[in-house]
Parts: sequence; C-alpha cells; structure tokens
Amino acid sequence: MCGIAGIWSGPGAAPPRRDEIDAMVAALHHRGPDGRGTLVEGPIGLGHARLSIIDLAGGAQPMGNEDGRIQVVFNGEIFNYIELRQQLIAQGHRFRSASDTEVLVHLYEQHGDDFVTHLNGQFAIALWDGPRQRLVLARDRVGIRPLFHARIGGRVVFASEVKSLFALPAMPRRLDAAALASTFSYWTVLPPGSVFEGVNCLPPGHLMTVDERSTQVRRYWDWPFGDAVTPNWSDERWADELRALLIDAVRLQLRADVPVGAYLSGGLDSSIITTIIRRQTDTPLRSFSLTFEDAEFDERAHQQALVDRLGTAHSSIQASKASIAAAFPRMVWHAEAPVVRTAPAPMMMLADSVRAAGYKVVLTGEGADEAFGGYDLFKEAAIRRFVARAPASRWRSSLLARLYPYLAHSPAAGRAMTQAYFGTGLDQAAAPWFAHMLRTSTTRRVLPFFREDWRAAMQAFDPQAALAACVPREFGRWPPLNRDQYVEAHTLMSGYLLCSQGDRMAMAHSIEGRFPFLDVDVVELADSLPPAHKLRVLDEKHVLKRVAAGLVPEAVLRRPKQPYRAPDALCFTGQAVPAWADEVLSEQAVAAAGLFDPAAVARLWRKVRSSASSAQPSNADDMALVGVLSTGLLHQAMVRTAPRPDPIADFHTFIDRTPADPHPEGAALRPEASQQP
Repeated sequence: MCGIAGIWSGPGAAPPRRDEIDAMVAALHHRGPDGRGTLVEGPIGLGHARLSIIDLAGGAQPMGNEDGRIQVVFNGEIFNYIELRQQLIAQGHRFRSASDTEVLVHLYEQHGDDFVTHLNGQFAIALWDGPRQRLVLARDRVGIRPLFHARIGGRVVFASEVKSLFALPAMPRRLDAAALASTFSYWTVLPPGSVFEGVNCLPPGHLMTVDERSTQVRRYWDWPFGDAVTPNWSDERWADELRALLIDAVRLQLRADVPVGAYLSGGLDSSIITTIIRRQTDTPLRSFSLTFEDAEFDERAHQQALVDRLGTAHSSIQASKASIAAAFPRMVWHAEAPVVRTAPAPMMMLADSVRAAGYKVVLTGEGADEAFGGYDLFKEAAIRRFVARAPASRWRSSLLARLYPYLAHSPAAGRAMTQAYFGTGLDQAAAPWFAHMLRTSTTRRVLPFFREDWRAAMQAFDPQAALAACVPREFGRWPPLNRDQYVEAHTLMSGYLLCSQGDRMAMAHSIEGRFPFLDVDVVELADSLPPAHKLRVLDEKHVLKRVAAGLVPEAVLRRPKQPYRAPDALCFTGQAVPAWADEVLSEQAVAAAGLFDPAAVARLWRKVRSSASSAQPSNADDMALVGVLSTGLLHQAMVRTAPRPDPIADFHTFIDRTPADPHPEGAALRPEASQQP
C-alpha cells in the first residue's frame, strides 16, 4: 500500500527531472512513510512512497524485471501473488524478492496488457515498458485505489492523489463547474473526470497506454450483470457457495508481513468478516470500532455483542461533534473533493487510532451492500416501481413507511410527505437514474447557493444524460435491481465510499483497508445471483443472511439495517462554533473565493444555527451547509494556495489557528475500552 507518481514526456517535451518526481512523492508521504524510491530514465520518471506490508526488506520500488527494462510502481496489494509467482517460476521467470510487486513485471512479460486480468487485488499500477517506450497505467476492477492523470503540454503526469500533481508548478489549479454539478448530484464526479479542471481519473477496471503515437484507454472488466450465468440453485446452495468464496477471500486478504486488524461496526457485514477471521483462520483478531455520543448514530451495544461472542481484543473511540468539527478541514484536504456529509471525518479519526495501536492493515465490510442489495435505496426503488404500476393505490404507497426506521426525521414518516417525495418520477421507472433520482434531487439543493456565473456554467451538466452515457448498451435488459446496483457501484461506492470515505481517510494515517466483499470472485458470484436471492420482497441481503446464520449473534442478524452515519450540521453549531467555520462562511471569505453567493450562504448559516438551537436542521440544509463548507475548504487548500515545495503550508497555517482538537490527530485518540481475549 503506497503512493505512486510519475511523468512521461513525449517528443519535444522536457524530460522529467528527479527533483520534480521527488516533489510529487513528497506530497504523498502520508500514503507511504516507510520509504521513497525514484527512477528517471529518458522520457519516464517514476516515484513511489512506500507503506511496507509484504517483503519488508526487499519490496522497495520502482522494481524491475531481470534486465531492468520493465519497471513498475504500484499502490495496493496483489492477494494471489503467491499463486502467480509459482506459475511464473514454472514458466521460466526468475525472482529476486518475495514481494507481490515483482509479480507484476513478470506477469506483464508473460501476458502483455492482459496481465491485469490475472490479478486478484486492489491496485493502481504504473508500468514502464522500456523496449517499447510505452507507459501502462491500470486500476483495480471496482475502484478501491485511486489514480489520476493530466496532460501538460507534451507530458502525461499521473499520481495517486491530485495534490501530487499540484506539486508541479505548471499544473493549473481550477475547480471544474461540470464536476461540481456532478458531485452535487451523485456525491462524486462521474468518471473519467475529477473535481479539478484538466485532471482525470482512470476509471475502475480500466487500463491506459501512452506512447509517442497515441494514448488509449480501454475497459478490461465491468460488473458482469449481463454476462453472469445464473444457476437454478436453492438459497442453501447459494449460501454454501458464497460462504466458501468469502472464507477464501478473507484468507487471501490476511496475507501480510505485519499484523492485520479489522473494523467492527456492529452491522452484519463487518460481523461476518470478523467472525470468519476468528473461526476460519489462525490470525489473532484485533478489532476497532467507532462510537458516537448521540444514540441515533451509536452502535456500541451491537459491537459489544460480537466482541463478547468472539472474545476479541477490541478498542473503540468515541467521535464527538467537537472532534468531528476539528477534524473536518484536514478530512477535506485528504478527500480532495467536496462532500455533503461529515461521515468521512470519524473514519479518519478511527484510522488514527489503528495506527496508534501499531497496525497498518484492516479488513472491512464495505461492498456488501452494493453487491448483495443491502441499501434502503434498493428497497425504496422496488416499492416505487410497485407503486408506479398503480399510482392511486394507498396501500402500495404505505409500504414506504417501512423504510428508514433509523432516521429521527424519516422522509417516509408522513403520508402527505411520502406521496409528494417518493411519488416523483414514477413515469421513469425504466430509466438508469430512477433509483437515484431522490438522492440526486436532495443533493442538488446545494446548487442555488453558488454564484450566478457558476450556476450558469453548471447548467451545462445534465445529470441524467451524463449517467445514461455511463451505462452499457445491454443495461435496459437487466432486472431492475441489477440496474440499480450497477449505478450505485459506479457512483456512490467507487467515487465516495471507497475514495473520500475509504482510501483517503485510511491513508491519511497510512492505514491500508482491505475489502473481502469486493474480491473479484465474490462480486462475480453476487452478480450472478437472481435478484430474489438478494432482495426478497423487503428483506435485503437475503442469501448473505443465510451465510451469517449461526456465525453472528442473533441480535446482529435480525436487527434492522442501519447504515454508518455521523452528525452533520450540528457539529458546526451550538455554543462552540469552530473558528474556522465562521471564517470560511464569512461574507468576506465567501466573496473572495468567488464560488458562492455570500448573501445566500449567510442566510443558510443563520438558518442552520437557529434551527440547531431547537431542533435538527432539515436534511437539505444539512447537506447544503456541509457542501458549502467542504467546497470552501477545498478551494482554500488546493486552488488558492500558490505552488511551493510544501503545497499545503498555507492551508496548514489556516487550520492550525483553530482551537485545539480534544482528540488531536496522531496523539490521543486512545481506546475508551479494551478487552483482551
């Protein structure tokens, strides 16, 4: 797990310099504090910041093949590297190390660009083919590890994070209006864009090649709903097959030369992973949890039930509103994107506690909801499609009241509100955006707070047309649940959950997250599951619950689905409003940034602070305030800051003026409780 960066210079462009690569790598120090490596050779410069997890002594990068003509840097892990290594040795390849990195150069020698299809892992790869003078970039199938690239004149520059690209003084720093409109529709920029003008991401499951003649990008994998073979199996047979694949995935992902821990949320998914670790492997289990001071968000009772059952060494930290607010500016800098929820900040705090405990790797339960139909969004869409067939039926629409039991102010709570909110767009039940249109409409309420010129520029982005352009031709022939899953996997999951809330928050403290539910074999089995085995009427993750039966406590198995959430606007209100929030939202600062309408933001800030004194702000106001705050912080951190050796020095000076964090990063996010097995 690491950070990578590099420059390829085309004909006539200045060749890369070592000091340029060194500056790019320095900006990624948080991703790889254990070592740095640089290669500059003709038109290519490769850089690497290392987090040592496998082959601690011999895994330094860049790494080459026997004659050094193929070189690679990569971020992530190849979980099946032992099996691949054995195959390659049998085919005559010679290895100098025991690392998973060296497998990549030999696999490329053996299979060319198709090498990536043999990998079971999570990765962003940059490989230089010296004999062909060719750069190859590749990203894992589901988008766990990030990879950004841009063209500056005759150069292609690439890195794990955009701040590394911004270490190059020639790299423009501008927010992109269409990308902001996408973010405030789908919580992320639809690929291949990024929130920064001129910067693209390599989409999940894609490979990019660059040489003097051309730049080509091709997809090598996609969620195989249309290709999946669907056996006529019983629930029990599906559960047996899934259980075996999950056990194999966990065993593979426990491979490391350092201790491996696990996140334990108290929900079904992380409970399955931790139980498999405890019962199916010899790996000692150390688990980590988040708790909250507000009962609406807190799951400590369910976490403790599993800890008691497994006898694991466990610790948890409590995220208070004050600590979330204190962590929020740094969270935005690491996320490199606007957000409409504060939820990534506690995840960054949790990663800090993992690092303080001496761990570098954790297994988590992300991906299960997308793969097995776990979100309320899928149930909501199913009910809305059911209602659309008989819109006048009162009993059909009454089913919506069974959604969102965990929300204090559920949008399904009142009949009039239910009809108005959930009745939107019932005539578009076959459209790609149908399941997501309510989320999109709520999120887009941030847009009126932008200045008129920005709003005008954003109107060029049509969220429905943009989404329709991202789905495959056969999409319309899939069952509705599969369509909804595909969109969720390519928007919220890859662009937000695995990025802003996943990779970025863990790597802020040099922690590698691993995701057994996103193992390629698990995902492909999930895609072949008939929809009724995933969402049976309103019973989500139906077959996965069969897997969990007998493994996890009955209380965890039967509890209503409660997604991970954190308090939002309430973190920035009350008696101790963070000084940085008042500064970022001041009319002077808003006007200077030139993004938002100062008067509209001032009205929102007064409204939220007023409502917070007596009640919870509305969901729309919650999202709008967090969106305005995060966009303002992002602009301050990555656009207004002048290029310099330390590209975030000005921003650090700004946030370091804020009141002391009651749980400062890197210090005392200490466990509130610990139990030894």
